[in-house]
Amino acid sequence: MLTLPTQRRREPQPYVYISFTLPLSEMGKPAQEGFPALFDYLDRHGLTATGAAFYNYRRIDMERTLDVEAGIPVAGPAPEDGNVHFGTLPGGTFLGLEWHGHYDDLMTVTGVMIGFAQHTEQQFDMHTDPDGDHFACRLEIYETDPDELPNPADWLTRLEFKLRD
Repeated sequence: MLTLPTQRRREPQPYVYISFTLPLSEMGKPAQEGFPALFDYLDRHGLTATGAAFYNYRRIDMERTLDVEAGIPVAGPAPEDGNVHFGTLPGGTFLGLEWHGHYDDLMTVTGVMIGFAQHTEQQFDMHTDPDGDHFACRLEIYETDPDELPNPADWLTRLEFKLRD
């Protein structure tokens, strides 16, 4: 099930993350390697997640590589440790929707959101360079805990893309 895209305000959000540069064929790697490392980091530093884990797509070149962060929101500043970094997601107006279904369909769902934005003349906060499209903040938020609901067809994912101010 897919909701219609809507605008919403987001406040700046502190988060911890691990960066990956990889081809589209390896998009499972940030979840398989990044999320376990981040949850281990939170445990070792006595920190608590303040929301769901997410991907933040920073640069996309579908034919070559993507820069993506595996991230988890936290309450405030956190120490950097190895490949785990601290940052703040920008606040602002975001266009978002919810997808209740398998993650294999997220590329199509993303296409629906992009098409909606174009049709309604809403511009994402991004720019294009020879190495791809660079985004201020393009989130894929995984609301479902796979340990509690193991079937990916039952998962809830929110897309939230920052709009240009």
